[in-house]
Amino acid sequence: MSDLEAAVAAGVLGADEAHRALLQATVEVARAIFRAKAASVFLLDEETDELVFEAVAGEGEGELIGMRFPAGNGMAGWVLTTRQPLVVDDLHSDTRWSRSQAESTGYVPKSMMSVPLLVEERALGVLSVLDRSTEVRLTLSEVDLLGLFANQAAIALDLLQRARRAREALAGEGRLAPLAKIAARLEEGERETAFELLQVLEKLLRQTG
Repeated sequence: MSDLEAAVAAGVLGADEAHRALLQATVEVARAIFRAKAASVFLLDEETDELVFEAVAGEGEGELIGMRFPAGNGMAGWVLTTRQPLVVDDLHSDTRWSRSQAESTGYVPKSMMSVPLLVEERALGVLSVLDRSTEVRLTLSEVDLLGLFANQAAIALDLLQRARRAREALAGEGRLAPLAKIAARLEEGERETAFELLQVLEKLLRQTG
């Protein structure tokens, strides 16, 4: 990889890491606010129709990232499909809950709060808060607060997806890699201008997908 390609790749990788850190901070703060046992963000993988753990705080943290399950399964699948928030205080009595799916994660919750992560008309994933403290009364303001966390997580998830698409493009699956290879063969003075152009293009790619 040329210095030019390496520089662009470093910028894209940095964006990926920054957006992932924002997602992690969102679930950590949500868990703390609701004094919950765990909080997590799932990303919808449209190609495989699966939900993927992208950020986890509390139970399962550090172990569940990357774990997948069918997008139509369980509470998260219901929230994703209907695009409606869901609060269930007794999961064991709700037929939408999949105990086997919960057991596969190593943690079986008793209650759950889940909201869809929406960007414009797209459902990107789901934010879930598990086993909030019984001392936290669920009022309209708490539900609104969960919605604010969902908005924050949706923005971070959208940015993360855009950064990944930019990285794929640089790897040769899209627009930036061919440009970078051409620019690398230019004379030194022209190369600086080409590099500036690539930076702009990379930024636009992350903004527009």
